[in-house]
Amino acid sequence: MKCPYCEYEESKVVDSRPTDEGEAIRRRRECLECGKRFTTYEKVESVPLMVVKKDGSRQMFDSQKLLNGIMRACEKRPVPMKDMEHIALEIEATIQNQLQREVSTQEIGEMVMDGLKDLDEVAYVRFASVYRQFKDINTFIDEVNKLLNK
Repeated sequence: MKCPYCEYEESKVVDSRPTDEGEAIRRRRECLECGKRFTTYEKVESVPLMVVKKDGSRQMFDSQKLLNGIMRACEKRPVPMKDMEHIALEIEATIQNQLQREVSTQEIGEMVMDGLKDLDEVAYVRFASVYRQFKDINTFIDEVNKLLNK
């Protein structure tokens, strides 16, 4: 690891500990040339995940977009932010664990609806109305009836 002060390439690790989230390792290092200390972070490199949209185009998976969609469905509802974040993190973990490099927006949408169904029925119907593009009141009523029957 190159020293940020003198650019010497040798250093020793003085202290190592996991970060608060447990996602990375924080290392305190000391340069063997100038003796100054600096901090580095080591984390697992993940494979980039692509989302295949309805029109066939592809874009990088963005967990913030996922969370924004969930937040929009839960707007003005008594749903704690931590529950919305939990759904988003759970979906992201599920996608990453599938070990596929591509996932369709349809798969993601179904996972969001599954999470919202148990969390808040109004948020579920809101998300479903946009996701399933309800054409008229009958499709909306059919979705509500499905929810009531379960």
